Parts: sequence; structure tokens; C-alpha cells
Amino acid sequence: MSKIVLASGNAGKVLEINELLSDHGIDVIPQTEFDVPEAVEDGLTFVENALKKARHAAKLTGLPAIADDSGIEVDALDKRPGIYSARYSGEGATDTKNYEKMLAELKDVSEEKRSARYWCVMVYLESENDPTPIITQGSLEGRILTAPKGDGGFGYDPIFWLPEQQCTAAELSMEEKNKISHRAIALNALARKLTSKMI
Repeated sequence: MSKIVLASGNAGKVLEINELLSDHGIDVIPQTEFDVPEAVEDGLTFVENALKKARHAAKLTGLPAIADDSGIEVDALDKRPGIYSARYSGEGATDTKNYEKMLAELKDVSEEKRSARYWCVMVYLESENDPTPIITQGSLEGRILTAPKGDGGFGYDPIFWLPEQQCTAAELSMEEKNKISHRAIALNALARKLTSKMI
């Protein structure tokens, strides 16, 4: 079985990625199992940050690596917070502090102007110096509510309304979320490219 390191210690991500790739003889192992510290995410785009994380994990483990970088962009905030989504509210940022800051910034914005989307970029590197990484991306359209709703998910999910599903991302079951999420779309695209490369 081929082994790939995931540039994350997130158990949910590891499970999700393994479910998609295990049928293809690929075993995904979190970087925490190799005591790999977090990479410095100082890129200016999701692609740059994902590449930095994958290269860091590949360098320290000698294995091929997968990494993702994701965030939310809000049209009324000039596409912010984007790559800064996880630390939007500054030092000691938490999910709740982040979305409360967003709600405060949007308090005078009308419903029809609260459009937003989640983005995810996934990267695969065969080695630290791989000159041709596989890069895929996925997005999920929605809009920002005026107050949180639902207690599932994480990040901005409680204020991210999905018009088609008529609920917030925090009200979706994990199974439903894994079918439509920005990460699922990017990951499925990556899985297709990876498996065709390995055949």
C-alpha cells in the first residue's frame, strides 16, 4: 500500500481522505504521527499556503504529501477574510470570535448583499522538490446570516446559509456535508487525478 502524509493532524480530515483513497491502495497518515510541527502559513493565496504545508511535510517525512488550505470570502467585505479566515479576530482567535467579528462588520449590510463562499485548495506533492504538484480546488456558495444557527460543523458554519438546503452548514449532518462541501469537491477531484496517475 502506498503511504502519503497529510499535512494536518485533523482526525476528521484524515478519516475523510482515507475513505476516498483506501480503495485505491493508498494509506493517508497524519503528519502528527511523525512529530512534524505545523508549517508557517505566510503565503498570500490558498495555493501558496497549501504548497508550503505539503512541501514541509514531504521534506520532514520523505513521503509524498497532501495538504489543503481553505477559508471563506464575503463579497461585502471585499472578499475578506480569505486566507486569514482562521485568525480573523486576531490573537487568540476562536471560531465564535471570528464569526462574531464578521456579524458585527456586516450588521448594516442587507440580506441580498451578504453573498459568500467557502474555498478549499488541495495539493499533492510526490516529494519535497516535485516541480509538478497536483492542485485542485472546490467552492461552496452561500450567504451570511445575521445570527448563528445550528451547533454542528466548525469555523463559520453556524452563520453560513445554504439556499438549496435551506439550512446553515452547521445544521447539516456530516454525511450531507461531505457530499457538498468545498473540501469534498476539491478532495474528490484530487482523488480522481491521483488514482489515474497511479494506474
